[in-house]
Amino acid sequence: MLKHEKAVVVFSGGQDSTTCLFWAKQQFAEVETVTFNYGQRHNLEIQCAQNIAREQNVKHTVLDMSLLNQLAPNALTRSDIAIEEGENGIPTTFVDGRNLLFLSFAAVLAKQAGAKHLVTGVCETDFSGYPDCRDSFIKSLNVTLNLAMDYPFVIHTPLMWLDKADTWELADDLHVLDYIRTRTLTCYNGVMGDGCGECPACKLRRAGLHQYLERRETALKGGTL
Repeated sequence: MLKHEKAVVVFSGGQDSTTCLFWAKQQFAEVETVTFNYGQRHNLEIQCAQNIAREQNVKHTVLDMSLLNQLAPNALTRSDIAIEEGENGIPTTFVDGRNLLFLSFAAVLAKQAGAKHLVTGVCETDFSGYPDCRDSFIKSLNVTLNLAMDYPFVIHTPLMWLDKADTWELADDLHVLDYIRTRTLTCYNGVMGDGCGECPACKLRRAGLHQYLERRETALKGGTL
């Protein structure tokens, strides 16, 4: 049924959202992407998203969300804020209201485009304590969006119950592991591909990749692949 429908992917050009893009391209007849400019430290993130969208021949929209930077100072937008665990246990990279606003604006865009499916790479397994990556939040927002716009939105979260190793496995299953490894930007310090290797995002990404590659090698040796 989904093969005849249209989806909008919330897209940052990072590992998770790019994996979701390729997943969506397999699931839906038509896919487009939306990226949000909220004053990220590294404009390269937006350029990366634009490049991937162009290479994959999908429509790409960049929306100005600079107001979010004014409302919620954080380590992703301010160079004078260190990337570390905050007093409440949530990393200083958490942006209050980001996924709430991103998905809400993506829904408005999707309705105008005639798409009822929204795809996001949020994940409760490796969510770093971010409250707006939880399944309960997504389900609640899905109901709210439907009521707010009287439109049958469906929010898809293909990574919700996957850890980083599982996410790499999904990329491999989609035959895009090398593409995602080299063409995406996950690093908080703005380094493409494997990143700086030191920030929390890079450490999580690298640990997951090594875990998956070891698992794949073991499976190959055991003849299960």
